[in-house]
Amino acid sequence: QVHLVESGGGEVQAGESLSLTCTASEHSISDWQLAWFRRAPGKEREFVATIYPWSERTYYADPVLGRFTISRDNAKNTAYLRMNNPQFEDTAVYYCATSGKITTRSPDSWPYWGQGTEVTVSS
Repeated sequence: QVHLVESGGGEVQAGESLSLTCTASEHSISDWQLAWFRRAPGKEREFVATIYPWSERTYYADPVLGRFTISRDNAKNTAYLRMNNPQFEDTAVYYCATSGKITTRSPDSWPYWGQGTEVTVSS
C-alpha cells in the first residue's frame, strides 16, 4: 500500500503564504500522478490541484488558480502546495492523493490518500 503523509498546516492570517508538504513512501512520487484535495467545514471533499507524472504539467481548480502552486521535489520524494494570498474560504483540511495512472479530478478516482493537514485562515 502506498503511504502519504501531509504536513505544514496551521493557522495563518489572510494574505500570508503557507506551504503544505506531502511525503510519499513505497513508490517514486515522480512516476505517479499526484493531487491535492480539500474538505472545508460543512462541504464535501473537492479538487484543488494536480501534477502529472514525468512532466511539469499541472492543473488547478478555478478558485485557487493564480494563487496556489503544486510542485514536486523528486530527490526528497515530496510534493508541495504553496498557498499564496489565502483567504478565509480556503480554510479546510487539505489532503494529498496519488494514483498510478492518469486520473480525473473526482475524489472517488484516487486510490491512495494521506491523513490530511488542517489549514485555518483568519481575517
